[in-house]
Amino acid sequence: MTQSLAFELPDADVSATVARIRLSGVPDDRAMLRAAAELTRDLHTPNKALYWTDCLLSAAIGYAGMATAMFAASPWVAVIGGVIAVLALYRAELFIHEITHLKHSLLPGFRFGWNMLVGIPLLLPSFMYEGIHTIHHARTRYGTDQDPEYLPLARMKPWTLPLFLLVSVLMPIGLLLRFALLSPLSLVFPKLRRLVVARYSGLQINPAFERREPEGEFRRQWFWQELGASLFAITLIGVTVAGILPLRAFLAYIAIVAASAVLNQVRTLVAHLWENEGEPLTVTAQYLDSVNVPEPGFLPYLWAPVGLRYHALHHLLPAVPYHSLGEAHRRLAAALDPSSAYHKANYPTLSGLVVKLAQGTMRQR
Repeated sequence: MTQSLAFELPDADVSATVARIRLSGVPDDRAMLRAAAELTRDLHTPNKALYWTDCLLSAAIGYAGMATAMFAASPWVAVIGGVIAVLALYRAELFIHEITHLKHSLLPGFRFGWNMLVGIPLLLPSFMYEGIHTIHHARTRYGTDQDPEYLPLARMKPWTLPLFLLVSVLMPIGLLLRFALLSPLSLVFPKLRRLVVARYSGLQINPAFERREPEGEFRRQWFWQELGASLFAITLIGVTVAGILPLRAFLAYIAIVAASAVLNQVRTLVAHLWENEGEPLTVTAQYLDSVNVPEPGFLPYLWAPVGLRYHALHHLLPAVPYHSLGEAHRRLAAALDPSSAYHKANYPTLSGLVVKLAQGTMRQR
């Protein structure tokens, strides 16, 4: 299998290789785009059994770990349970990404089942991502000020990275307040409702982005998901205040949700190079600003599960299910010439990318 030059370098050299990529004016690699379309035509159908089994098993393991963290008598057993819960529930949560791209007729009932089992109990109903993530994939919006999931982090001040991570630590508290307090109040105060929809109803990192009111079928989906999350948040706070749920158990829940959010935030840091300065890019330039961490390597299965280790490839083929991305990568890597842009978005590890990003911010002082 053909690999990129960066794949053969130690982490210390990855930063220098990445830094030489310039996005402005990069033309489309027509051969790459044509191969991506032609070689993967048979990979677009989701495997229903795999989706359900993977999601249900991840959730079951995660909730078992969470229960252990909440109620185990031994602190060490509780910590082990917590670690298992973070990793398993993180994997279950990331099916929200698949829900956003799926044709729901190909996997009937999955969105409803995921929301009932994962989205609502973890205060991450799918409406928080649906309608947001697709904008990130829009040809003319990626990397611009209209992209809800993009900030030029590599060109921002050094303090932005720790702040970026701190926000994720506070995420479960913010979600509790959003659903237990702001949702009910916004039903009474229309101006607050407009604010809640625009600013506090999406998993976005661009603070300038404002969301529009939902319409049609999505409005109905939004309503029942928000209602479910609000009832869950109010109940969780109520049983804790009443002493029915021990404070330790409540704090364990908060810690597990926060740790999953931090893990996802770290993954987000290396999902792109964050080099764009706000201009529209070609598809190839968008691909080069994104990151694959392909096989071999076990750790990406933990920090970038559900196909997200192939994030750059996903930007070429957003409709390919997560379980087919590995095969799509193998086909393209074998078929495309070493000079193809395809090989330039493949990197060996998380650490080199984090170092490169940190170095980029240090140059902005």
